[in-house]
Amino acid sequence: MLIDTYGRVATDLRVSLTDRCNLRCTYCMPEEGLQWLAKPDLLTDDEIVRLIGLAVTRLGITEVRFTGGEPLLRPGLVGIVERVAALDPRPQMSLTTNGIGLKRTATALKAAGLDRVNVSLDTLRPDVFKTLTRRDRHKDVIEGLEAARAADLTPVKVNSVLMPGLNENEAPDLLAWAVENDYELRFIEQMPLDAQHGWKRDGMVTAGDILTSLRTRFELTEEGSEERGSAPAERWVVDGGPHRVGVIASVTRPFCSACDRTRLTADGQVRTCLFAREETDLRAALRSEATDEEIARIWRLAMWGKKAGAGLDDPTFVQPDRPMSAIGG
Repeated sequence: MLIDTYGRVATDLRVSLTDRCNLRCTYCMPEEGLQWLAKPDLLTDDEIVRLIGLAVTRLGITEVRFTGGEPLLRPGLVGIVERVAALDPRPQMSLTTNGIGLKRTATALKAAGLDRVNVSLDTLRPDVFKTLTRRDRHKDVIEGLEAARAADLTPVKVNSVLMPGLNENEAPDLLAWAVENDYELRFIEQMPLDAQHGWKRDGMVTAGDILTSLRTRFELTEEGSEERGSAPAERWVVDGGPHRVGVIASVTRPFCSACDRTRLTADGQVRTCLFAREETDLRAALRSEATDEEIARIWRLAMWGKKAGAGLDDPTFVQPDRPMSAIGG
């Protein structure tokens, strides 16, 4: 079991498979990209599967989310999914992706055992997409979403970040589109995880702003804390149902007290929080022939030291050194 001193138990493992990405989103990385991890620093497919296996069989993990960077860029992705699906007990598996490449991989991922996907899409307008991501790939993301739905990687969830002066007024249009296409839309407040360290609390589009905008067109009924559980998204029923919309308010309405996550970076570091500045090295233990029990002990100890919260409300908050693309969203 992965328990901390505040009594929280981690059952949800986020695994970053690569730090690379084929977009250059303005809230994540600079236009020129980043210096990628060297291949020897990355965990191998076997190392990833071994760590997930011991997390599931020894540490109580029941859900695994594959992230990046962009996880579809990982050559061995389908094989990793297939091997994790064969674990006993079998964890629930999902994937967070920008959707580029999903059109050609959705069927194979479903056959390998993937349960569902989260796809990032911040705008319905191709020109705004190009401005936000610095790439002209809007059509590919839409087709990837359609392929995921056709492959039954459901519920297909769409993650959207609203940025001042770019897409901040698109919330109602995005929700109408999601309802029409049977996607579950979730808005995410912009977080201080950009490589440029340009994030500023003042002027950000908040959860309150988003809900006010949505209510100009839709009737929203709050789902309630019992339904939410430890999920990061607060959800609302749209126009009486059955569709729902979520808001992940990491900055203005933090949910740290119910957090059930542990994170593994592409180079084998345990992070207890997306905003943590400390990491615990599992790669070194793996490559020094440590036993599964020794690695599990290191992981338990790392989680035991998890802080009470992310500290975003602290005026002395210091942004993590590694951007979101390197630690997994």
